[in-house]
Amino acid sequence: MWRRTKLLLAEFWQTLRRPSVHYSLGFLTLGGFIAGVVFWGGFNTALELTNTEKFCTGCHEMRDNVFAELKTTIHYSNRSGVRATCPDCHVPHDWTDKIARKMQASKEVWGKLFGTIDTREKFLNHRLVLAQHEWARLKANDSLECRNCHDYDSMDLTRQSPRSAQIHQRWLGSREKTCIDCHKGVAHHLPDMAGVPQG
Repeated sequence: MWRRTKLLLAEFWQTLRRPSVHYSLGFLTLGGFIAGVVFWGGFNTALELTNTEKFCTGCHEMRDNVFAELKTTIHYSNRSGVRATCPDCHVPHDWTDKIARKMQASKEVWGKLFGTIDTREKFLNHRLVLAQHEWARLKANDSLECRNCHDYDSMDLTRQSPRSAQIHQRWLGSREKTCIDCHKGVAHHLPDMAGVPQG
């Protein structure tokens, strides 16, 4: 069996190395370029379509649970009119980080297909685990999504309460902690926090 596989691979390799009988090198190069552009366009379009709030709230698990909670926070409605959407907080903006996050999200699609949290009761039962995964992800990437909008170097500490300014300067300024260490319930209700260390 190994010998047969080896022969098939050798034959396939020879076919790839052999010059085309019917098409010129220019035609093949141009065709490959056009196919690459079409593939890239389709891939990028799919990436952007799945990176919208409409897509995120398309299933009732998100719309009826965490999106409903987001609507009650300052990240959804505030005096300045600036609103954070689901991808703003859950998908990094840089392309390579975005692709890595999308690959992680494929596991979430698996959960959707198999009904891991398809009822409110299941969601509440899994809430702490889901939150801990997201907190760990944000901790590992130094709260990258938060920092897309909230930059420590741009903070005017004089306009914060004395306690907030002191905490931000001590922990963010020294880079000993990151946003998610203290701001776990900023956009969604917290799960039962018994046994979870506070920031």
